Amino acid sequence: MRWSEQAVDTENASALPGLARLNNLITSVTTPEFAGVTFHEVVAKSALNRVPGGDSALPFGWTINPYRGCSHACVYCFARPTHEYLDLDGGDDFDRQIVVKVNVAEVLARELHRPTWQHHPVALGTNTDPYQRAEGRYRLMPGIIAALADSGTPFSILTKGTLLRRDLPLLAEAAQHVPVDLAMSIAVYDDDLQQSVEPGTPTTAARLATVSAARELGLSCSVFMMPVLPYLTDGLDHLHAALAAVRDSGASSVMYSALHLKPGVKEWWFAWLEREHPELVAKYRALYAQGTYAPTGYRSWLAARLRPLLREYGLEKGQADPATGSMRSAALDDSARSLRLMGLNGTGVRTAAGGTAALPGIPDLTSGAGGSAVPRALIAHELPGGARSQPRLF
Repeated sequence: MRWSEQAVDTENASALPGLARLNNLITSVTTPEFAGVTFHEVVAKSALNRVPGGDSALPFGWTINPYRGCSHACVYCFARPTHEYLDLDGGDDFDRQIVVKVNVAEVLARELHRPTWQHHPVALGTNTDPYQRAEGRYRLMPGIIAALADSGTPFSILTKGTLLRRDLPLLAEAAQHVPVDLAMSIAVYDDDLQQSVEPGTPTTAARLATVSAARELGLSCSVFMMPVLPYLTDGLDHLHAALAAVRDSGASSVMYSALHLKPGVKEWWFAWLEREHPELVAKYRALYAQGTYAPTGYRSWLAARLRPLLREYGLEKGQADPATGSMRSAALDDSARSLRLMGLNGTGVRTAAGGTAALPGIPDLTSGAGGSAVPRALIAHELPGGARSQPRLF
């Protein structure tokens, strides 16, 4: 899995004190293709993360984070403080010291086949982006997708990465077996501002084209217009341009929320603001004087501004999962369809034939026309431990 002859010393406690203490660290890697970025390859002990929820119908959620840290370097990223558990900072270290769970797909496959696994929807992209640039090298997502689909587990992916297009055929096949929900995060529709505030991300146009590519394959793909940046992207001109572009992409729905600034993120945001938009510093200090979230009054104003615009552009407002913050899984809204797709009977137990004979009157969607099985060629090909046309490292 490692990049040959690119390893760097990881025992220098003065440079990386937290990482030096990790007992699952394999090595640290630099490469000219990712100048200034170091990848710290670790052996994951677990893949599934249980997170608390805020909905009585879904008291908890499940996520997978194949990476920690993110080279997309979004100034406002709420996940920045998570790097501090390794004594790394949430600023440059978050952008440049990337932890890679090199065996995450294999660990996940074992966890999903435990008898106790209840096939709850799993969200990817809730902490750091699974399709950041490193995924082009490490290629962790195909094995993750295959393991989820093979086990009958619904899943969602939220990303800013256009590398998602590489896996669209696999995702289309997976969607024949489990509910699959995709979302592209596209917050800024001004090119100069986008490159300033999200310097490591693909362009807005490239992300919109990825939404269109997903929709052309019949996949659900929403747009997360998050965060809306006060005084920067909440003007009518920007919102009209944004929603017109989202509509033209064919997105299934759109979601939005105002910028929130956790401790550790707020400092990083204000440092950027002072460099790029010093005229807004005082306004932001007043707006966020009470804490992490924009005031209720601002959020109500933003919702009132966007509601008629969504109607004007014929866009549906998507629903968020209260536990993970990602899109709400279709599996939670259509339980009968989900059971059919996952090959489960009404009690949550997988049927012998992978069908749903226990649900009278419901056709078995695990079979194609004429009773033949839905093709699983790509899923089988990408299952962890299975044959691949190319090695993981290339």
